[in-house]
Amino acid sequence: MSIKESEEQQRLRFQIELEFIQCLANPNYLNFLAQRNYLKDKAFISYLKYLQYWKKPEYTKYIKYPMCLHFLELLQYEHFRREIASTHCAKFIDDQQILHWQHYTRKRTRFLQPQPEATTAAATAAAVPGVPPAPALPPPAPSVQPPQKTT
Repeated sequence: MSIKESEEQQRLRFQIELEFIQCLANPNYLNFLAQRNYLKDKAFISYLKYLQYWKKPEYTKYIKYPMCLHFLELLQYEHFRREIASTHCAKFIDDQQILHWQHYTRKRTRFLQPQPEATTAAATAAAVPGVPPAPALPPPAPSVQPPQKTT
């Protein structure tokens, strides 16, 4: 027997699940759940599996903290559920998130800036040992200028 949800109930469930899923972006909250043994409860683990539908594009557009989807994926693994119970693990993840947010704009700006051709080829050759560098482009053709009058 299935119970049909009203539109209001569906909206409320959507809001509750959205709020909960975004809380998963906080490693301290994950640590809280682990220390209180929620992450050992089979029903709670099944609920986390059910929440995987939030990865679909029609739902991700509502998510403000995309890191929560990564943690939702990690929570599918028992090893991560055990490790996040450690305060040190949660602190490490929290520190890494802060570093990422602090430097994200600068890294993104640098990544999006066009690189000079020579620098890019040299960096590629240095970055991939054993792979020969790409051949250099031929020099640009000399510009054609009208003959000059000699007097």
